[in-house]
Amino acid sequence: MTTPIEQLQHELPELDWITDPLKIGRLSQDFSWFSPVLKRQLLGKRGDIAVKPRTEDDITRLAAACARHRVPLTLRGSGTGNYGQSTPLHGGVILDMSGYNAFLWSRPGVGRAQAGIRLAEFDNATRPMGWELRCIPSTFRSASLGGLFSGGFGGAGSINYGPIGAAGNILGIRAMTVGTDPQVVELRGPEALLMHHLWGTNGIVLEVEMALAPAHPWLEMIVTFNDADRALDFGNALAHAPGIVKKNIAVLADPIPGYMTALAGHLPAGCHAALVLVAEFSEPAALQVAAAHGGQVTYRKTAEEAKAAHHTLVEYCWNHTTLNALKVDKGLTYLQTTFTPGKHLDQVRRIRELFGDEVLMHVEFLRSMDGFTTCTSLPLVRFTTEERLNEIIQIFRDNGIRVNNPHTFIIEEGKVGGDLPQNVIDMKQRFDPAGLLNPGKMRAWGLPS
Repeated sequence: MTTPIEQLQHELPELDWITDPLKIGRLSQDFSWFSPVLKRQLLGKRGDIAVKPRTEDDITRLAAACARHRVPLTLRGSGTGNYGQSTPLHGGVILDMSGYNAFLWSRPGVGRAQAGIRLAEFDNATRPMGWELRCIPSTFRSASLGGLFSGGFGGAGSINYGPIGAAGNILGIRAMTVGTDPQVVELRGPEALLMHHLWGTNGIVLEVEMALAPAHPWLEMIVTFNDADRALDFGNALAHAPGIVKKNIAVLADPIPGYMTALAGHLPAGCHAALVLVAEFSEPAALQVAAAHGGQVTYRKTAEEAKAAHHTLVEYCWNHTTLNALKVDKGLTYLQTTFTPGKHLDQVRRIRELFGDEVLMHVEFLRSMDGFTTCTSLPLVRFTTEERLNEIIQIFRDNGIRVNNPHTFIIEEGKVGGDLPQNVIDMKQRFDPAGLLNPGKMRAWGLPS
């Protein structure tokens, strides 16, 4: 008698199987340790084996074999997610997509690549033609395109184009069913979005086609303030300035700047800081806005200087703010919230009043799914207990603030506790009827029998 895993290896000996326990353990993890809740819940969860395909045929044969032997299959990009997306709950095979990474083509405003390509490599391929990804997370150097599609929300560029899932950002995908005879299907527009941000639970994404943005040389600045309200008002004014071409606006309220130790020389003690990327030709106008709000520019780098330094302020924004803070204080965790357009400044100030030093405010300005300029937040939270963390989340919601809970590995619970739309469930039935993909993450779907 042999196990299903051994049968897979016997039937597909030519695949690049990974059997080293240390490597399998590493491939079973992501940055879910940002959450003390997930760190406890996912402890010891891992795959039985991993495989690194390099061709579509490799993936087809693997999907068919897993279907025949009823073996769970969990897709993994680069492991830069934060919710245990790529942590197998029920063992099985980890499908490491990092070897399936070709850039396929681009034309003005559009580019397409295989799911395993790193976002930085995608941009490297399109920038010579004057284009770049509309939105990149702070993990862009290592994050994969498929991971961005399957688990990403926003990032630098969302101030212009909104979240990744906003209409027109994701143009199409090529996806594979999991069954004894896998089928490959091209999904366009809204249909493609039925697999977005679902952690690889309802189809194997092979290729992603993204809308692109004009690639500008981005000037990087830190603007500091003695008053938190002035810092927030500056970020809001810059975000709403239609003639200033910008890529990112992050506001870090004291004491968060103190956690950015690599930038300590540019962040005076007790300051509130705005980390800003604007097109180089927009610098004079951005400086006028900073001066009008009493800001002091303490850091400035041109695009060429940032490139030469292999260092960008983007890597202190979004969830890299959390990462840098955790390096200093492991008692911190975070939330993911979105404020109501038109009420967002009042809501930010209300949260600061309610929680004081327990919740530390970090906001990122962006356009909403409906196109309104507002801000999202990844506030740092001084963690005490899970019960208190849930209380904080409920207080946010009671004040009309959306919270996508980053302390759960269940898709529906992370989406404000709501059910998944029926068309998403229908897509799961179409592409993974046996429920083999990343089982246990979708509440609406039972475990494979």
